[in-house]
Amino acid sequence: MAYLQLDNIKKSFGDTHVIKGVDLQIDKGEFVVFVGPSGCGKSTLLRLIAGLEPITSGTLSLDGRDITRTPSGKRDLAMVFQSYALYPHMSVFDNMSFALKLAKVSKDVIKTKVDHAAKTLNLTQYLHRTPKELSGGQRQRVAIGRAIVRAPKVFLFDEPLSNLDAALRGNTRVEISKLHRALGATSIYVTHDQVEAMTLADRVVVLRDGLIEQVGTPMELYDRPANQFVAQFIGMPSMNMVQARAIPSFAAQVNGRLPTDGFLGVRPEGLRVHPGAAPGAPARVELVEALGADTLIHVDVAGVPLIARQNERTPLHPGDAVTVELDPSVLHFFNREGRAVAA
Repeated sequence: MAYLQLDNIKKSFGDTHVIKGVDLQIDKGEFVVFVGPSGCGKSTLLRLIAGLEPITSGTLSLDGRDITRTPSGKRDLAMVFQSYALYPHMSVFDNMSFALKLAKVSKDVIKTKVDHAAKTLNLTQYLHRTPKELSGGQRQRVAIGRAIVRAPKVFLFDEPLSNLDAALRGNTRVEISKLHRALGATSIYVTHDQVEAMTLADRVVVLRDGLIEQVGTPMELYDRPANQFVAQFIGMPSMNMVQARAIPSFAAQVNGRLPTDGFLGVRPEGLRVHPGAAPGAPARVELVEALGADTLIHVDVAGVPLIARQNERTPLHPGDAVTVELDPSVLHFFNREGRAVAA
């Protein structure tokens, strides 16, 4: 049996159905990321697991125990919020130890637990400061430390990095990954950022409109998306999608493997842009984004905008005539309903 198991979980607010029947098994020690666009239900699903919202129907089990109707405080879970939710008048030590004090844990045990968590998170020198004396990244680490001292069975993260700037987000993401490996904890992490999902997760759960679209490792989702939605949501830039008959030379290149009423999908790295006349489809450069190690070349092929990625610099400029060639080994095929089909 899975460590955390969701069986046909549904949630409605009046006549509005937000979670429409979710089945999911999470193993002990896994780092699972819920990802999807705004409004897909990922944060609501996390709140249902945490007990912050009642489940309309379905069963939630943790370590073999049904916790569907168990109050939040008795579920043995700890949640890290986007807003930190720290007490501004308390020191870092008091914020991290507050739940243990409420549980009447002895002072010696509290000090041991807080000191250990602070050392793990590089917060020891800040234990006597208040939240206003800390940076955003330090506050988020305090919020994580508050969860660690409770030694919960599952850590729940609700978009914990969204309030941080880009550089700090990257650094804190690395810290969370290291912390997960060090603790061996079971973690569920909600984000709208597919880069966070790809870099943190053991498995990614892609949600849309209150339903799971696909579950798998990051590279399974990248290499074998189940449908167009997953294909274009996972990966940055997103997968190029071309209607079957939009570019005749592409259709000819794939040797009849493409459904006549379907779509051809190709990642940016699966397109090669050649200057001047060369094998492939005639195109025009629209934009060149030089990113240092990578270059993104936006092209127009028969009225279809595409993005190619290459790991070398290019002399091309907007307006240049080029040809675009497909790498046949990395193509994806979808039927007219958007479901992936075998090549």
